[in-house]
Amino acid sequence: MRGVISKRVWGRRTMRQLSRALFYVLMAVLAFVFLLPFVWLLTTSLKRIGAVFETPIQWIPQDPQWVNYEQIFRMLPFGRFMLNSLFVTALGTLGNVVSSLIVGYSLSRLRWRGREAVFSLVLGTMMLPGVVTLVPMFVLYFKVHWIDTYLPLVVPSWFGNPFFIFMLRQFMRSLPMELDEAARLDGASSFRILWTIIVPLCTPVIAAVAIFAGIWHYNDFMGPLMYLSTNIKFTIPLGLYMFQGQQVTLWHLVMAASTVAVAPLIVVFFVGQRFFVEGFSFSGLAGR
Repeated sequence: MRGVISKRVWGRRTMRQLSRALFYVLMAVLAFVFLLPFVWLLTTSLKRIGAVFETPIQWIPQDPQWVNYEQIFRMLPFGRFMLNSLFVTALGTLGNVVSSLIVGYSLSRLRWRGREAVFSLVLGTMMLPGVVTLVPMFVLYFKVHWIDTYLPLVVPSWFGNPFFIFMLRQFMRSLPMELDEAARLDGASSFRILWTIIVPLCTPVIAAVAIFAGIWHYNDFMGPLMYLSTNIKFTIPLGLYMFQGQQVTLWHLVMAASTVAVAPLIVVFFVGQRFFVEGFSFSGLAGR
């Protein structure tokens, strides 16, 4: 009897180990597949223009052209493009976080007539395709003389984002209402409760919102393309587009510029990946 039980235990343990090994192998294969384009990006950025599309592909260039990275800053004011992108990203991200935080707090922690109807309306705006509002928004910004400025890229962020409002609301609903009630008994106002109690508890989801907003503003191409016309005001996506000519595209320089452009995003992801995961893990929990 003991022998039969030992065999069963050994069999279950073996199956568990095989399943875990299979899982790790699958994850390694997927990681390789996802990293392959990035590896090709790096290797192509170090090639000569004539070696970009050579077959078979040289994954390790025999003569790395480090001068490609220097050349992108000589051909175009790429450093200024990066500063412009960081400026727009910082203001836009701050606006998204602050405005969405206030709206999410109101929709989750405060009781007022029509709250659920307003939340349904906010969710309904997520179903509206962005392309529908392109022309009306351009006409509006043209009327107020905001064309060729950063205002159309920044100001709308200070009026909330439906997806971010939803994330913050769901996270806040998972927090006990007793926290608010105890603070109100001590004489705290709604804004004081928000900034001193709710915000510290919402650090993971706020970080996730900031990462999402930052990546969106940093990679935005359509907005700067529509509203900016002066080269010195261009952001990184428009700067990358300038490397593509009508007759020939300098792909080795495009890849070098893309590598420089993606570096800040990689740093932000590795620094904030813990908050990113935690924010997603708790944003969907049902609350009070």
